[in-house]
Amino acid sequence: MPKNKKTPGPSVKDDHLYEKLRDEGNSKEKSARIANAAANTSRKAVGRKGGESPAYDDWSVADLRKRAAELQIEGRSSMRKPDLIDALRHH
Repeated sequence: MPKNKKTPGPSVKDDHLYEKLRDEGNSKEKSARIANAAANTSRKAVGRKGGESPAYDDWSVADLRKRAAELQIEGRSSMRKPDLIDALRHH
């Protein structure tokens, strides 16, 4: 890893992938989840995984707020549906 980067910590299994994801603008939590999933299987398998949940556009505002609460997104109670969707997608 380059000297100017901080190491993500011992819980992250693939430091290189983690840093690449962070550089792309992903959150620390999301980057760590993806990096660890890739380290446990393979990067190709992680890309195929998922796609089982309906799109946020199909969720009700109440369900979006509930999910935002689970992720501890601040300001969720005053957000409108498009704002909630954006916050959830970029968490």
